[in-house]
Amino acid sequence: MAEKYVMALDQGTTSSRVIIFNKKGEIVSKAQKEFPQHYPKNGWVEHDPNEILFTEMESIIEVIREGAVNAKDIKAIGVTNQRETTIVWDKNTGKPVYNAIVWQCRRTAEYCEQLKAEGLGEYIKETTGLLIDAYFSATKIKWILDNVEGAREKAEKGELLFGTVDTWLIWNLTGGKVHVTDYSNACRTMLFDIDKLQWDPYLCEKFDIPMCMLPEVKPSSCVYGYCAKFPGIEDIAGIPIASSIGDQPGALFGQGCFEEGQAKNTYGTGCFLLMNTGEKRINSRSNLLTGIAWGLDGKVTYDLEGSAFNAGSVIKWLRDDLELIADAPECDELAMQVENTNGLYFVPAFTGLGAPYWDMYARGCMIGLTRAINKKHICRAVLESITFQMTDLLEAMMKDSGILLKDLRVDGGASISDIMMQIQANMTGVNVNRPKNREATALGAAYLAGLATGVWESTAEIEANRQVDKIFVPSMPEEERNKIYANWKRAVERSRNWER
Repeated sequence: MAEKYVMALDQGTTSSRVIIFNKKGEIVSKAQKEFPQHYPKNGWVEHDPNEILFTEMESIIEVIREGAVNAKDIKAIGVTNQRETTIVWDKNTGKPVYNAIVWQCRRTAEYCEQLKAEGLGEYIKETTGLLIDAYFSATKIKWILDNVEGAREKAEKGELLFGTVDTWLIWNLTGGKVHVTDYSNACRTMLFDIDKLQWDPYLCEKFDIPMCMLPEVKPSSCVYGYCAKFPGIEDIAGIPIASSIGDQPGALFGQGCFEEGQAKNTYGTGCFLLMNTGEKRINSRSNLLTGIAWGLDGKVTYDLEGSAFNAGSVIKWLRDDLELIADAPECDELAMQVENTNGLYFVPAFTGLGAPYWDMYARGCMIGLTRAINKKHICRAVLESITFQMTDLLEAMMKDSGILLKDLRVDGGASISDIMMQIQANMTGVNVNRPKNREATALGAAYLAGLATGVWESTAEIEANRQVDKIFVPSMPEEERNKIYANWKRAVERSRNWER
């Protein structure tokens, strides 16, 4: 019998990727294309939706032409994506009416403050599991409708469609036939009732968003539609698109966190810590978010989530903007040459602070600078800052859930750093478990697509595929850890409310 393969489209914040997995969950072939970031004003972040689409299609072409897999043996396509990023397009022409407004964009922060003042926060938290923030899609949609000439009129006539990036990709891949998203993406819009599993009419009215713009919401694992025929990649025509899941719950699934209380952290552009809370939602007392991880086999799995907006992006900042390092590995090499940061603390609040602080007006700072500080200390402080943010989140998560974690499963590009993973274990006091396959986000989308099409029969079969690369065990004395962490908290307070 021919081998069965699943193709995952992993559309991230800085690049589009395509990865083909075999039945063992191993990578057979992959391609990646970066695309430009656009910063039209301070605090604004945009992407060109067509650049997202074209780079994803180019990556599909590359993996097919590589020839490692016969396209006829690809049984399904899964989609995973940067969440919250908002695209509005004309359903007749397929042309976006404006650039994609990226999850990092802060342009609607002032409007969010207005909503808080109006007392909408409690309703939004109770209905959507979210806190009012410019991070989420609702205020971005409203901004486009209010600021793009003619957009609101066209939307009210039913001529415009909204989607997060998964919706945009699936709509285009199916030749404009399928306008859909899944629970994990819908719940990040600030418009979706996570208990009733439907768009909330009151919130749509409050944000003045016509409900006809919104996609149909379905489980994360099911056949949504089939690929249309495209020049140069005719071979993918007819392949079922059988999963959609946001990047972070995708990684939770790809890491095999199927049981209540299991957690993972992804070290990407930002950092995202998620805990599986089973078939019940847990309302956070620590400013974490409650959401839907996935819908599978007629059931919905909820999660608790905390995020840090800037993680891997800080290492990129060191490389591209400060020019202190030539590449990411050099950050590790320099950091390992010193035993500590020599009292330096760095808070990477370039676009504000996420959970548990939710301070849109915080900005980055370095504190503890002396003449004894050199770039080795700065590199180490940058790595530590990423782990400190995750420690904040993990402590809040354990407090909310009442679950004491035994290990933290990790993935994402920056998780390759041994020194950072050891620091993370020291700061959290739990084992850090890194798998051999760190492409957990794409793997989660592939698994969900394969479950919908019979490539895999059960999550137990999937769990058996996971192989551990390394486990990092805490090795720092508790007294030393507590002192370092207390100083981090002091540094965070210096960064807060800077832009007010």
